[in-house]
Amino acid sequence: MRLLFDTNIVLDIALKREPFYKDSVTIFKNIDNKRTFGFVTATTITDIYYIARKDKGHLIAIEFISNLIQFVDLIGIDKEIIIEALTTELTDFEDSIQSVASSYNDIDYIVTRNTKNFKDSRVKALTPIEFINLTRKKK
Repeated sequence: MRLLFDTNIVLDIALKREPFYKDSVTIFKNIDNKRTFGFVTATTITDIYYIARKDKGHLIAIEFISNLIQFVDLIGIDKEIIIEALTTELTDFEDSIQSVASSYNDIDYIVTRNTKNFKDSRVKALTPIEFINLTRKKK
């Protein structure tokens, strides 16, 4: 299964944000076990750095990103994705970029805590707990 992680999911891990940390880590363990392939957009990396640096400092932010890219692959964002993202029905531009990038890269689900922001996405969005429950049903 191919998952795109919204920025908030990755930040839940980077900043150990409760009560979200445990569910996000559970999904990442699936990546580690090769049950799932994880992706983030290249723009997510810069967002993670910016927010994590403010909270934890430069070195910890860089270390986290270095570890993160050992588990997930990056999806590039190009002009075509930006142009299409400008025309979607999604109201949050960052989410629109992630949605379009997901559709271009055969992503099965977007994992986010803000599923309402992806209501009109071509790729279905699930919360971490919804994804965890989905994978338990498939076993």
